[in-house]
Amino acid sequence: MNSVTERRLRFVSGNQMIAYGAVAAGCRFFAGYPITPASGIYRTMIEELQGRGEVAISAPDEISALAYCVGASMAGHKAMTATSGPGWALMVETFQYALMTETPVVVVLVQRLGPSTGGATQGAQGDVLFSEYSVSGGYTVPVLCPSNVAECYDLTIEAFAWAERLRSPVILLSDKEVGMMNESVDVGILRDASDVKRPMSGGSLTRKMYDFVHPADIPAFRNVGGDQKVTATGSAHNKSGELRKNDPETMEVLLHLEEKIAARTSELAITRLDEQTGARTLVVSYGITARAAREAAKAARMCGKKVSVLSIQSLFPVPEDRIRQALSGIDRVVVAEENFGGQYRSCIDHLCAGREMVGVNRIGSMITPGEIEAAIV
Repeated sequence: MNSVTERRLRFVSGNQMIAYGAVAAGCRFFAGYPITPASGIYRTMIEELQGRGEVAISAPDEISALAYCVGASMAGHKAMTATSGPGWALMVETFQYALMTETPVVVVLVQRLGPSTGGATQGAQGDVLFSEYSVSGGYTVPVLCPSNVAECYDLTIEAFAWAERLRSPVILLSDKEVGMMNESVDVGILRDASDVKRPMSGGSLTRKMYDFVHPADIPAFRNVGGDQKVTATGSAHNKSGELRKNDPETMEVLLHLEEKIAARTSELAITRLDEQTGARTLVVSYGITARAAREAAKAARMCGKKVSVLSIQSLFPVPEDRIRQALSGIDRVVVAEENFGGQYRSCIDHLCAGREMVGVNRIGSMITPGEIEAAIV
């Protein structure tokens, strides 16, 4: 299809595409509280779901919003909420409950300048560690990160697929620029993924709520409110969901919460490598800054420099195998991100041992391609 009229182009924002991706993934419950710069998701989900006769509600606060979503998911419905930094701070306790009860749910976190109320209309990439290390115990939280409007759609679908298959809460970590900018998208080629289902326990009366043989197994799900009793507690529990302390089965369940994610690290890796033969410098980035990194590489190559670029869409679990492959033959690693100190750089520096590592960082405004190009030698 070559003509514009055949391609069904629409000019849409990243936030809208997240909502469209959620609907395409089979999300039928949304609860949210308006907050900049995530309010576009809130508005679009209400329009889309209510227009289909599904459920989209305005919660009195962010704590209630995620609690509603967890409850809906426990009843068997795909659910999502969306927020920004201050709202995420309020959601953390319920998010941990979802992790402990192995309840699938998607949380969209659209970053803005912080901390606290911060700058509501200013972008940032300062919630990388806040999202990943928000739960006690050091558990791996799956985190996806789009860099453009099309990726907002695709990675939302992936977020639901991960949540359902892994029986885990999943974070889609966007940022103000990606969420609020508009780009042309061919909606005629967007995929539908509503057939992704969580593993269900069926009619078995003997199967436990958190039953598994090996720690990396995914227990079959059982809906709350069905014909069988379900015990879902945020406290340490055994495979039946019964509150326990230090018995071996409870310790096995706590280990399983990490192992089921860690065992699938390679399977969950989503990256884009723009590799140049002979390059000794690798630029690593994500989100809106990944776009600047790609532009910086083009400019550097026009000046005769050789450079490869690794854009990361699945921040966590850290795609270590993909990063190691991209590091082959590399002497210098440039990590560009819009925060203090290099948050993601701190998560991958052990992979870059023996190589020069440089951070390009800024807060309050986007990193320019020129700033990244200046770090390429």
